[in-house]
Amino acid sequence: MTPHTLPDPDLSPAFYADVPSKRLVAWIIDSLLVIALMIVIIPFTGFLALFMLPAVWLILSLLYRIVSLTRHSATPGMRVMSIQMRAHTGAKFGLSEAIVHTLIYTTCVSFVLPQILSVLLMATGSHGRGLGDIVLGSVMINRPTSG
Repeated sequence: MTPHTLPDPDLSPAFYADVPSKRLVAWIIDSLLVIALMIVIIPFTGFLALFMLPAVWLILSLLYRIVSLTRHSATPGMRVMSIQMRAHTGAKFGLSEAIVHTLIYTTCVSFVLPQILSVLLMATGSHGRGLGDIVLGSVMINRPTSG
């Protein structure tokens, strides 16, 4: 795989092996980390954040994903699972891709039908892409040994 192409799932199946299940485990890890961050942050607000918990969760989740995807092209959960996002060019995510992907992801998880469709697409497609990935042309791959 070069920095400007995506690996073909037929020619390089190792890049896509077990990615949907790894995404699920990464999502669980990331969810637990966001909850842990909320538990740490709430006392620093004098517990006032408890009165606006959904807004605090939303802001923290957005920042967590955007910063992680911009810096490493993967969230901490994805890094634990050795997977990462790649843009349609094959390059690692930059700030604009991270923002757009995070907004699409957040919209999908906010509504049942788009989330179900996204999960079904990940589980059945050769690239394991969700709705956000399809819109952006991005993929989640097993992390290459170099790069």
